[in-house]
Formats: sequence, structure tokens, C-alpha cells
Amino acid sequence: MNAFLRSCVFCWALLCSWCIPAAEPAVAVYYGSKASLSELGLYDIAVVEPDHGYDPVRFRQQSPGSELYAYASVAEVLPDRAYFRKIPAEWKLARNGAWRSIVIDQTPAQWPAFFADEVIAPLWDKGFRGFFLDTLDSYRLAANFDEAAQQEGLVRVIDTLHQRFPGIRLILNRGFEIVPRVRDKIQMVAAESLYRGWDANLKRYVDIPAKDREWLLQQLQAIRERDKLPVLAIDYVAPHDRDATRDTARRIALLGIIPWVSDADLQTLGIGSVETVARRVLVLYNGADDPALNYSSAHRFLEMPINYMGYIVDYADVRSPLPADVVRDRYAGVVSWFGGAIPDARFKDVRAWLMRQMQQGMPVLMMDAPGIPLDRTLMTTLGVRSMEAAPAFPLKKAEQSPLMGFEAEPADPAHDYSGWLLTPQMLQQSRQLLSFDDAKGQRFVSAAITPWGGFAMSPYVVADIPGTEQSRWVVDPFKLLKQALRLPDFPVPDVTTENGRRLLMAHVDGDGFPSRAEAPGAPFAGEMLRREILERYRIPHTISVIEAEVSPQGLYPRWADQLEGIARRIFAMPNVEIASHSYSHPYLWDRTVSHGLFAESKEVDLNLNIPGYQMDLRREIEGSVDYIRRRLAPEGKPVKVFLWTGDTAPSAEALAISDAAGLLNMNGGDTSITRSNPSLTEVKSWGIRKGGHLQIYAPVTNENIYTNLWHGPFYGFERVIETFEMTDAPRRLKAVDIYYHSYSASKQASLKALHKAYGWAMSQRLHPVYASEYIRKVADFYEFAIGREGDAWRLRGPGQLRTLRLPPGMGVPVVDAGSGIAGYVKGVDGYYLHLVNGAARVKMREEAAAAAALPYLVDANARLGEWQPQPDGGLRLTLEGHVPLELRMYLPPGCSLSSASTANPISAVPASDRSAIRSFRSAHNRAQLQAQCRAL
Repeated sequence: MNAFLRSCVFCWALLCSWCIPAAEPAVAVYYGSKASLSELGLYDIAVVEPDHGYDPVRFRQQSPGSELYAYASVAEVLPDRAYFRKIPAEWKLARNGAWRSIVIDQTPAQWPAFFADEVIAPLWDKGFRGFFLDTLDSYRLAANFDEAAQQEGLVRVIDTLHQRFPGIRLILNRGFEIVPRVRDKIQMVAAESLYRGWDANLKRYVDIPAKDREWLLQQLQAIRERDKLPVLAIDYVAPHDRDATRDTARRIALLGIIPWVSDADLQTLGIGSVETVARRVLVLYNGADDPALNYSSAHRFLEMPINYMGYIVDYADVRSPLPADVVRDRYAGVVSWFGGAIPDARFKDVRAWLMRQMQQGMPVLMMDAPGIPLDRTLMTTLGVRSMEAAPAFPLKKAEQSPLMGFEAEPADPAHDYSGWLLTPQMLQQSRQLLSFDDAKGQRFVSAAITPWGGFAMSPYVVADIPGTEQSRWVVDPFKLLKQALRLPDFPVPDVTTENGRRLLMAHVDGDGFPSRAEAPGAPFAGEMLRREILERYRIPHTISVIEAEVSPQGLYPRWADQLEGIARRIFAMPNVEIASHSYSHPYLWDRTVSHGLFAESKEVDLNLNIPGYQMDLRREIEGSVDYIRRRLAPEGKPVKVFLWTGDTAPSAEALAISDAAGLLNMNGGDTSITRSNPSLTEVKSWGIRKGGHLQIYAPVTNENIYTNLWHGPFYGFERVIETFEMTDAPRRLKAVDIYYHSYSASKQASLKALHKAYGWAMSQRLHPVYASEYIRKVADFYEFAIGREGDAWRLRGPGQLRTLRLPPGMGVPVVDAGSGIAGYVKGVDGYYLHLVNGAARVKMREEAAAAAALPYLVDANARLGEWQPQPDGGLRLTLEGHVPLELRMYLPPGCSLSSASTANPISAVPASDRSAIRSFRSAHNRAQLQAQCRAL
């Protein structure tokens, strides 16, 4: 492609990739409080209720090009508004009984200034620059009014806002008659109920009569043609009826009108020109089955597959009232996993809740045990005749789907087996995954995909291996979830990878820092760690100490000077970030939970034995961090991370203290899949949320598990390489994390194991990061939003997580100048998409389509800074990492890559073929690069 054509491609991409949003912005009108900034950032304009705490300044920074608009009622006010008591009685014109609000007279001379001062100014001060002005026609609710005077008052309000707030942007809800007089001062006009509406008096959703629709459409078309303003139609559909919502938005859009269709109270994320992907799955569990949520089967086994598929788990303990706001705008489905019957007192409510979800079209997947007895209504909905009927033996296998036998084949039914007896109609409508026929010819179904979702019952979910503590999946959890919950493919936020390379990190728990090493002079383990590992492997490390092990007031005061000196030298190293591993190393963080040894004996130590000390969460977290800052950390180098100790199961209170201290937290999960235990039941989720706080799990477990709790063999940690390999294929499930304790540097066998682990990692094509960087990416996973916009996807996140994985079959991403996409690379489980920052818009093309016309990044071991496409089809980019740079670029014919600075040169790696994918290296960890394209 010559330079002129490439320039044309660039200009077309830059102008056209965003031309539709620029001319007809995607708009959301949302008065709820649960949508994240990322979800709202999918829209060019998101109108919000300002009292719900949304920060427009932070939103603007996170989602450039998008804007939060504040809702502001002009002619009506609710009595609970702060400024209501300041409104003179004579200004109160009428009452709107349907909404329990007061209608305000627009004619008083002081009203425009009052509205500007009391309503708009406080919101302007908070950072809002756009406003959705509602209730402009409400004066018509009064028994007597002067229409011309009221409209003149509205015009004066708008004029006053423009005089007082330069640059203000306004959307009017109706007010059609005044639009020609203020069209140069407003951005858009909205109207409600074009096709579907809400009858506030009858409290029900209604179809709009054709005559009313035709009149409203005439008004909107006149504004669009006469006043050259975009118009927005806001319609109302029951929140559970997603199909009707989608169809109504489509019908509005076909008229050339910006659509927004939501519930009557605008409390859900509706559908407009962008439809948000519902990324949440609600999991019901019985808290009485396990000591705590950490130990529940749903969390241990199921959450990881849900996370891998891009979804977030919310948990609901059936012992408490179940949430009422589980709607399809944010939830993709509901899963129940009970170990047996739930408490009798909860049967009725849980049964009614499940019925309501199914009736509203929410997919439901029941796992392991139904947990509740059936009543006639639920039996009818499920299409079940019985869940507890005893079969007549012998049983013969009738159906087995390829979904079964994932890691273990289904066992023959035991003598106490009971399957589900489905109605003939449900049998016909369902796809049996596993079923048996008894001696009487009855069909017993143990797992099936049904019209309402699906079920998989014990013992055909996860099977225990006799004589071991190991388990195996009997059913394929990925396919079961996808098929039962009808989960669509979408670009998946990925925490394992950045810029096409799997992440590599190393972090060390401080345990055993004072241990004497098996080496000449018996140095401390901390010193061996510094000399043998940190000096040798110059990748990012996150290193922690236990205060009580190294401080003068701790357990070893006579060695404190030496230990603190070693810690200071380590923390001063450029490849080390500083972490705390607590004050006294608590073994049990949540004293309200008894599990394992703590449940078996009250004599078990709860933390290191420090005379006179009683465990205090603030002392453990805040106190230990303060000690490191004061005595060990170099000036100006922060303590960023807190690494959980012991059972690594902090309470919500402990997580709240860590968050309030500005710390990033990690540890727990214990992913330890190996060839001797090759099960995905040993691969854990990204983390766990408690009380609104997130605990991030370490990608893999530490050497304690591989060495039988440090009883040997001490070379056992070399088997972590098996874990690294088995979490990379056939699915990349985890980043590479070399995670161990200081005491691993104290023995020759364990030190050799560390060298093997590091050696393996250094031989791979990885992307080194600090633990703090990984933690922020995982936190972003829970905030990331994806929206469908026609044949494109809008992607929004806080900006730390910049990789999305495209499941097989979605196609190949198109890289153009305006997309926010830097490139992609094919992996074993789909394409990995590299974002320039936290916002992008991407389209797909077929695998067999023509090759890309513009240069793009294939992979790199560094993070993108600048990414500036150039008019000639080339680009300027900056990469900055923690080790010498390595990257691969796709360079079309006529394009070349070079350093933009002689201070940080790059060199091309000789290639054996004429592939357009070229490899480059630099001795530096940062480079400014330019891809230049010229005529052939």
C-alpha cells in the first residue's frame, strides 16, 4: 500500500470510527446508584441523579470523551430536596400527585437566579458541566396558568444558566414550544414514551397509542430538521423484559432518534444505541454448610470458571433475605449450590424468590442439591414430577453428553441415588446431560439443560477422590455455565496478560527472615535472599517482613540491628517494592470463624507469641506498615502492599482497615494444580469480596504446599513449574507468580528449587510486573464494562487492566487509528487484545479477511505510554517496562520501526523469513519508537 492510500486509510479511520457517536451520541439516563463509572462510561452522555455520589471529575478522567450530566428538575421539586424549604409559598403553583412533587411557578422574576444558585451552582461546583432539565411542561398541571408567561420564565431560566455558567451544556426534556428560542443554548431535546410508556396513575407499563406517537414524532422531527438538534426518546419497559427493551430501542433508532429504554424509575441500565453486557452472576449458598464463604464449594470450585468467562460473582446467603433487585441489566443469571437442605424456615421465601426469577426470564442453574422441597407451583415451572423418587434397580445409563466426564467419568449410581423425574414435556424440551433408566422404565435425570436454565446434581458435579483430599470435575463447568445461563461471547477482561505476554511477578512473605541459612557463616535467610535471588534476578519483586521478626521490640532484639540493616538494603533495591506481612503474623484473621485446626483445638496458636500482646487488627496492618515506613523504607519509597498471613482469610473489617490505609492487599486462594493433582478444582478465583471490600488472591500458592507444609521434600517447590504450565494451556488461567517465604533461602534444596523456578520464568516470553500492578489489574476486572454497539464493542475500565481476550469464534480485531486498540496476538484460547488505555471501541473481521493495513503491536514485555497514529499510516509509541525491552510489531510492506531517540536505541532481531511480524530488542527498559510508512 502506498503512502497516499495509507494516509487515506488513516484519515477515514480517524474520522469515521467515531463519526456516529459524535453526530448522534450514545445516551443513558440512569437514576440508580449501583452502576459503576465504567458502565456509565460506555455512553457519550450519562444522565445521573447527582445525589447518588457520582464524581464527574473522576468520570471525565477515567472516560475521556464521555460526560456525566446531572438531573435537574426545573418546574417540579420533591419535598426532600435540600432547597425545598427555601422556596416561597407563593411560587408553589400545583401538586403532582402521581410523583408527590410540587409544581413551581416559572414567572417570578427571582426564580431564574434562585434555580441557578440553589440547584445548578452546587452541582457545577462538584464538577458537573452538563445538565438534563426535566419537568419543563409541568406548569400545565395547574388549574390556572398563563402559558406564554410560563414559557417566557423557562427561557429566562435557560438564559440565566448560560450567563452564569459559561460552557454549560443542556438537554431539555420536552419544552418543545421554547426550543426555537433557545436552540443556540441547548445540546439536545428529549421526550418520553414514543412506543412504550408508564402510566403513573395505574402503575403499569403501556403501549403508546398510534395517534399520540405520531404527534410526538412530529415534534421531534421538527426539532431535528428545523433546529438542527439531535433528539432523544426515552421509553419504558418492564426491567425483566430485555427482549422488549431491545426491540423498542431498535425501533426508535430506525427513526433516526437516539434511543434509551429502561424501567419506569430509570433504576436499571436500559438499552440505547449501546447495550451494556450484564457481567454479574448471583450465586446462592447456604452459610450453614461451611465455616465461611471462603470454604464454600461455590467459591472454591465455581467462581474461577465464572471469572475466566468474564463474569463477576455476587453471593447471597439464603439464611438472610435474598436481594430484590436482581435484574437482567446487570445479572446474566443465578446459580444455586447447596450442600443439602437449607434451613426449614427459609423454604418458603427462597422458593418464592426462585419462582419470581424464573418467571421473569432469569436463567437459573441448580448445582449439587436443590436445597428446598418442591411445591406444586415450582414443580410446574421446573417441569419436574419429583426430585426424590427412589428408582427401581438396576439402573442403565440412558444419556451422557460430552459435557460429562470432564476430569472424572460419572460413577455408577449408588444405592441411595435419586434423580429428577421430569414431565414428558420438559423431557422433550430439555437436553439431557446425564440420565438413567430404572427397571420400571422410568427416566431419572441427574443433569440437563432446560428451558429455564439447567441443573447438575450430586454426585455428578464434583467428585472426591477416595483416600485423598483431591477432587475432580465430573461436568465441564465452562460449558455447563455457558449453556445453562445462555452466556454470550464478548471481549473478556483478562488479568493474566498485558500487551500479549503473560504476566510475571514474584513476591515474598517475610516468614523466616531471621532463619539461619545452610551456608558458610550461617547468614540470615533474608541476606541469602538478597544475595542469591534479588541481586541475580533483576525482575520486579514485592518483598515483605514481619515486624515482630526484625524489630528491636520483637522476638529477636539481639539480632534486630543486623536484620533491620538487611531489610533496609533489600527495600532500597530498585527492583523491589515494599510490603508488610503484619506485626505478629496472625494465623487466624477472622476470630468469628473456626475452621481446620482452629475448630479442633483451642490450644492452637493464633499468632506469634509476643509477651503481653493481644491481637489487634489495626496494629497488625496500620502499625506494621508505619514501622516499615519509619525504620526500614528509603525516604520517599512507599509501602504499597499488605500480604495476608496464616489462613489468608481476612474479615471484612480487616479488609476495610487495609483499604482505608491506602494499601493494596493480596494472598490466599492457594492455586496449586500439578500433574499429581491435575484438576481445575485446584485453580481458584481472582479474589473474594467481603462487605464491599475486595481481597486479591495470589495467582498461585507458595512453597508451603509443595513441601508438605515445610516438612519436605524441600526441593518440592520446583513443581510450581507444573502449575505455571498447567495454568497456561489449554486456557490461560493465571499469571506466573513466583511466590514463597524468606525461609526458602535458608536451605540448599529449597534455594535450588527457587533457581529452577526463576530459570523457567526467565526462559519464557513474559511481561514482568510488580504485585501492586497485578493487584490493580484484578481490581479493574471488577469495574470493567463492555457494551455492544451494533457490530462494534465499547470497552471501558479504570485504565490498569488493558487486555481483553476474545473467545474463539469472535473473529479478529480490526486495528484502526481511532479505536483505542494498539494490537493483538493469537493465544491458545483466543485473541488477546491490547488497549492503549482504559477506553476503546473495536470491531471484528473474519479470520480469512485481508491483512491489516496499519502497523500494530503484536506483543511486548512493557507497558504502553504514548500511542499516536500518524497521518501517513505510521505511529509514535512509548513503551516502558521493568527489564530490557522486547517487542514484536506487525509492519505492513513499506513500514519500518526505529527509535525516536538516540539515547534508547532498539535493534531488530534477524528474521529467517519475510513475515510482516518483526522482533526488536533494546538494552533499556524504556523507549520512544516510531513506525514510519512510505511508498513501496
